[in-house]
Amino acid sequence: MQSIRSLIRDVADFPKPGIVFRDITPLLADAGGFARCIDALAEPWQGSGVQAVCGIESRGFIFGAALAQKLHAGFVPLRKPGKLPPPLVSVDYQLEYGSDRLQARSDALRPGERALIVDDVLATGGTLDAARSLVERLGGELVGASVLIELAGLGGRARWQSPARLHALLSY
Repeated sequence: MQSIRSLIRDVADFPKPGIVFRDITPLLADAGGFARCIDALAEPWQGSGVQAVCGIESRGFIFGAALAQKLHAGFVPLRKPGKLPPPLVSVDYQLEYGSDRLQARSDALRPGERALIVDDVLATGGTLDAARSLVERLGGELVGASVLIELAGLGGRARWQSPARLHALLSY
């Protein structure tokens, strides 16, 4: 994991004073590092029968699409409003600074399809929990969720309302 961690750059005071932003762009730009990252994200799910990887907009698309390829699964984008044509299923959720919504096409998952949720960062947990709720509303069987980075001090894992596994590759 150290080789992956070394490709994530800390940016102090971004986007505002007191915040340390974890910049993943050096990881994405390094072909070998990105490949190792996808292999490590896929490892816990090998043999679990994942049929669909649901990536959360927008950086979850990067990891989710590559992970879907690695797991021989389909990819389902979970998007912000106004990005997908109807018919849609939506889930509203609360953020520390307001509210938001995730959407997917109503036919994105078949009933009982085994789904894995993927995002880049687990912070306060609202977005990941909304994705869980959306997968369940779509009729999918939640295998679990995987994130590249967990910001453990923000307590997002406590909001995970599922017995399904929540895997974080790196924790800060």
